[in-house]
Amino acid sequence: MPDNTVFAAELAWPDYHGKVRDGAVPILLPIGSMEQHGHHMPMHVDVLLPVEFARRVASEIGALVAPPFTYGYKSHQKSGGGNHLPGTTSLDGATLVSALRDVIKEFARHGVRRMCLVNGHFENSWFIIEGIDLALRELRWDGIDDMKIVVLSYWDFVDKATIARLYPDGFTGWDLEHGGVLETSLMLALYPHLVHLDRAVDHPPAEFPPYDVYPPRREWTPASGTLSSPKQSSREKGEILLDVCVAGIVRALRDEFPDAAKPVATSESAPAGA
Repeated sequence: MPDNTVFAAELAWPDYHGKVRDGAVPILLPIGSMEQHGHHMPMHVDVLLPVEFARRVASEIGALVAPPFTYGYKSHQKSGGGNHLPGTTSLDGATLVSALRDVIKEFARHGVRRMCLVNGHFENSWFIIEGIDLALRELRWDGIDDMKIVVLSYWDFVDKATIARLYPDGFTGWDLEHGGVLETSLMLALYPHLVHLDRAVDHPPAEFPPYDVYPPRREWTPASGTLSSPKQSSREKGEILLDVCVAGIVRALRDEFPDAAKPVATSESAPAGA
């Protein structure tokens, strides 16, 4: 049984208890989804990426990584292709909110007082905030008022200079990056055996009107499921993204959790879910 892992679930309970009971060790909670990512990538991209970002960050700041949420809120047509596509398996908003509220409260019961929710699926965003709000309210009822939670999405740490390097022909925006260069490049850097770029469909960026229709107009979503072409993806771009995003998240969490425990030696084994 490893004693130097950053993955909380790999620890025996006394070892875990010893790390978190005084509130000094932050918990990083990846939140993803099961969602189609085109013809060239698997459906758990939104789980693999936040777990790996969390693993790398945890080893830098002395945190632990909780088991991820592997299902997320419904895919939106303009950011994930739509919930109608085969394979995409989603939760109702109330379900996600309730589960997240319960998990936050449980970590607080263990002694955790610093958490970071690492989001890998855009559509989760508002439901994450609602789950946090309800959990903090209920914790205050129990007399726990010193819980601090940071919410972040790794792509928000990609600055303009990096965007210019990755998209020399112009950037269409994050909303059309589903299954595109960002995610595909990261997967090529981390899990190349799960990417089949030869199967990627090259097509112009999706175009949507400035409104939504329900049920969705399926013809609005490119048949591939991706919203922009992944053909310009590369391992090199993925490495750039990893460096920029990990460094940015580490800086942010050191700012927000200045009293966190110091890092300890961690295992270099493959990330969970690989």
